[in-house]
Order: sequence, then structure tokens, then C-alpha cells
Amino acid sequence: MKEETIARIRKFSEDRDWEQFHTPENLAKSIVIEAGELLECFQWSGTKFDREHVKEELADVMVYCRNMLDALDLDEDEIINAKMDKNEAKYPVEKARGSAAKYTEL
Repeated sequence: MKEETIARIRKFSEDRDWEQFHTPENLAKSIVIEAGELLECFQWSGTKFDREHVKEELADVMVYCRNMLDALDLDEDEIINAKMDKNEAKYPVEKARGSAAKYTEL
């Protein structure tokens, strides 16, 4: 995420004095709630959906994720790369390519 976008998200919360509500628990709840709203975009059809609505709900999820990173003083690149390292070990290309099986079933 671009630094100016991160700064804008932070300023939005700071201007409204909302950081006091940004506990990890509250942010985790908010991420799940917004993810549910994102899923609702596809409730009755996986092919007929409102792209603008999807973008708005996805943005809400991402903003709350950014707030969670701040609340826990985490670096998004660091945690994503650490998780990718684990995923690459669990799902080697030669076993996982083209398969939706869980790593324990490969």
C-alpha cells in the first residue's frame, strides 16, 4: 500500500479520535463483519455482481486490516512474506499445481 494511502487512513481515524476503539479485538470483529459484507455481494450469483459494491466492501476490509497492522505494530510486507514462506513449504509446486487439496492431503 502506498505511504500516502496509509497516511490518509491514519489521518481519517486520528481526525475522528477513533484510535481509542481500534483494539485488536474490535478490529478483528470489524474485519470479519466487512468480509461478510463482501461475501454478500456474491450471495445469489458468483458471476452477476456489482463490481463497484465489491470494490467498496473490499476497501473496507483492507482499511480495517491496515488499522490492525497499526494497532499491533506489524509490517505488512514482513508478515505476508513470512506466511508465503510457510505456504510455499506446505504447498510445493510439484505436488500442489492444479490441486485444491489441503496440504495434509497432497
